[in-house]
Amino acid sequence: MPRAIAFAAYGGPEHLGIIDVPSRGPAPDEVVITVRASGLNPVDLKLGSGYRGDDPARLPLRIGFEAAGVVAAVGSDGLTGADGAPIAVGDEVLAFRVPGAHATELTVPARDVLQKPAELSFEQAAGLLLAAATAEDALQTVRLAAGETVLVHGVAGSVGRATAQLARHRGARVVGTAAAHRHEELRALGVEPVRYGDGLLVRLEPLGPYAAAVDTIGTAEAGETSVALVADPTRIVTITGSPAILAAGGTAIGGGNPRSDAVRDAARAELVRLAAAGELDLPVVAARPFDDFRAAFALLAEGHAGGKIVLVP
Repeated sequence: MPRAIAFAAYGGPEHLGIIDVPSRGPAPDEVVITVRASGLNPVDLKLGSGYRGDDPARLPLRIGFEAAGVVAAVGSDGLTGADGAPIAVGDEVLAFRVPGAHATELTVPARDVLQKPAELSFEQAAGLLLAAATAEDALQTVRLAAGETVLVHGVAGSVGRATAQLARHRGARVVGTAAAHRHEELRALGVEPVRYGDGLLVRLEPLGPYAAAVDTIGTAEAGETSVALVADPTRIVTITGSPAILAAGGTAIGGGNPRSDAVRDAARAELVRLAAAGELDLPVVAARPFDDFRAAFALLAEGHAGGKIVLVP
């Protein structure tokens, strides 16, 4: 029987466990995927905390939004995925946005499935799209153009790293905040890194002017420096709901927002293409066995993994 990771009660990761779930055959527009890897993201733990509601009827609450694996069954002939490619049994694929992705088997709409390029491992593919699609959403929101400078807070994290690479792909200059021990790897990506912490505004000012800012971490200094340094607040975006940014007239983006969902879905095929071409790289820093999920989520909760964490059934 397939297994899945779920919250038995709302709260912290101590409420996570593995449950058995019935195997479900595909509807005509669906495919069944045998999961080879699933990607962890902070939103997994946020859902379990009840930030989108704590209705006990939803328990056990399955989590996860992205996975990669092999097609085990198709609901009908002629199905095509989000990339327009035909889907057949035996295809190596990735899927996003698919709720409950931390599982050994998934039955999902074909429209959320894409072919996995040979250049990407299952682990790389499973950790690609949530962070990269969030980054693309952010850059479209701030209307970043070639030749402009964007400030990225938390540039060493997965969303920050994707934002930097996609901004550079657009021909923009990237200044990003990160811990000092991350600076060398960030310079290799073409980022001009700046240490966060006391005095951040003073360190950032000489590197401006900034056309736009992307907040991926939600700290007070990220919001306050973004507002201080970007003249047009409509070109500041936060993925964490920063009070300072929203009060100044900036924009919050995120899953569940219809505009964000549409932008992210439309970007999937191009993001996979960029990753296959080596132009978008989100390193996998930890691949844990499915049964070792507690260690994987503990690493995620620390918030400083420096790359993607995946589970491998």
